[in-house]
Amino acid sequence: MLQTLYDYFWWERLWLPVNLTWADLEDRDGRVYAKASDLYITLPLALLFLIVRYFFELYVATPLAALLNIKEKTRLRAPPNATLEHFYLTSGKQPKQSGLSGRQVERWFRRRRNQDRPSLLKKFREASWRFTFYLIAFIAGMAVIVDKPWFYDMKKVWEGYPIQSTIPSQYWYYMIELSFYWSLLFSIASDVKRKDFKEQIIHHVATIILISFSWFANYIRAGTLIMALHDSSDYLLESAKMFNYAGWKNTCNNIFIIFAIVFIITRLVILPFWILHCTLVYPLELYPAFFGYYFFNSMMGVLQLLHIFWAYLILRMAHKFITGKELGGVARPETSGQGSTIRKTQFLRKRQFKKGWEEGCPLKKTSSAFNGPTATEQLLAFHTAHLIVVVPSKFCPSPDSSEEEEKGWCVAKTADNPGPWGY
Repeated sequence: MLQTLYDYFWWERLWLPVNLTWADLEDRDGRVYAKASDLYITLPLALLFLIVRYFFELYVATPLAALLNIKEKTRLRAPPNATLEHFYLTSGKQPKQSGLSGRQVERWFRRRRNQDRPSLLKKFREASWRFTFYLIAFIAGMAVIVDKPWFYDMKKVWEGYPIQSTIPSQYWYYMIELSFYWSLLFSIASDVKRKDFKEQIIHHVATIILISFSWFANYIRAGTLIMALHDSSDYLLESAKMFNYAGWKNTCNNIFIIFAIVFIITRLVILPFWILHCTLVYPLELYPAFFGYYFFNSMMGVLQLLHIFWAYLILRMAHKFITGKELGGVARPETSGQGSTIRKTQFLRKRQFKKGWEEGCPLKKTSSAFNGPTATEQLLAFHTAHLIVVVPSKFCPSPDSSEEEEKGWCVAKTADNPGPWGY
């Protein structure tokens, strides 16, 4: 049974053009050809990558983070509560009454959610590792393909296909890239989970399948072009993340704009109109379509759909950066010495007020400030040396509290005007 499945899986008509067999790709006359067995080494290499990553984050990324004043933030832990913990793990991460006051339950869930959030240091270390790999991989990939004729003439990708021998630089480029994506798939459960978590899994799986197939089916020339094309923008994104975590907002925004431009050009222009055209059109001039042809281009289509999805998210963020509507709320200045201090004081905090006084609220009650509906948000923003508290205009102690009142907000307290808040 297993032997039959094995024979069907490696049937030449699936992976090779008509009238060709695996025997045609056996090493001879000093020429070496790609073989599926070559890929076995990628699994131990993936484990080696995980070990190297651990020591890199410990001895390189962590000292670099300390140099940039990025530190672990101490978070208050939620007190043990079996009922709430069970609900949190099984039903959802939103509050539910369980023998405690509504305020206690909300505080417990808030602290419990904070426990699961990755720290800034963890994010920085992960971005540093990926930046280092993608940058080295891009440089190495360009060194592998820049002197090859098919880098300049796409038709030469298929010259002599599939009887195309490999060279050591191509072998190691493939093995290292595939091993790295295996390591990303192995560590995805412990890495920072982002909004596109499912898309990342699909991307890693599709990439592993594409690299593996392109190796044993001898799509190596096209594969090296595709891998180098992807690495050309990834290191820019990771460097932008690093500067963002360090609080260097201006540098982060500028690099992100460059990344967006490179991503759009490489993933939405070069990839579909040059690379995909090369893999879809030129092979049919040599051989009739076969299963491997459809399989490879179908996986390329999956990657292209992911690129379109990510391009939409990237353009949306780039628009906010250009128009000044930064995602992080209050902009943090690009200074190394004062970055940590100012970062702690320039923050955005929302607090919900109910009618009248609630125990635990740090603001002192004033009759003019608390007459209003429930669930009204107050925005606290600290800017440079002046402490500014901005509140909805209907809560202003007096109609002339600020010139901003006509815009719906007023300044209730500054360094020179303490106001009635007592905070």
